[in-house]
Amino acid sequence: MKPLRVVITGSESTGKTTLAAELAEHYGTVWCPEFSRQYALCKNNLDASDVEAIASGQIASEDAHASRGKRVIIQDTDLVSTVVYARHYYETCPRWIADASKTRRADLYLLMDIDVPWIPDPARDRGHMRKEMHLLFVTALVELRSPFVVISGNWEERRKRAVKAIDEALKRYATK
Repeated sequence: MKPLRVVITGSESTGKTTLAAELAEHYGTVWCPEFSRQYALCKNNLDASDVEAIASGQIASEDAHASRGKRVIIQDTDLVSTVVYARHYYETCPRWIADASKTRRADLYLLMDIDVPWIPDPARDRGHMRKEMHLLFVTALVELRSPFVVISGNWEERRKRAVKAIDEALKRYATK
């Protein structure tokens, strides 16, 4: 049986990377880092021509990490984020990326809420649009008919909610 694929998703500065690393440690598995963050830090000014490179890099990273997972694989974002940000910044997303976000859809999404302080860094620029960005992620997940759980609260509550959601998904996944 292939591993349950769990994606931590949502707008910037919500703790996705931290939670992904902690969940991977909790479940004794690998986690796939967000490709676009490193890409953006290296390039500085992104434009629409970068969307396909980001998507291709994300896919390659996911595929490389998937072969190392056992019962569960944790991902710090996936192509859903690429689609959301491409549409937000450039008002369009290449069709193949939107299609791939459907065919590569995760088994479970943990949607990080925006109820934590926004922390600026060089790869972030949407602190003033947190509500709008969060709603774009909710809309994308609903449109994809993707199973998701909103993860909110303080850090300990977030971790507990995430573990509970994954444990429940693992039980359902095992009976398939």
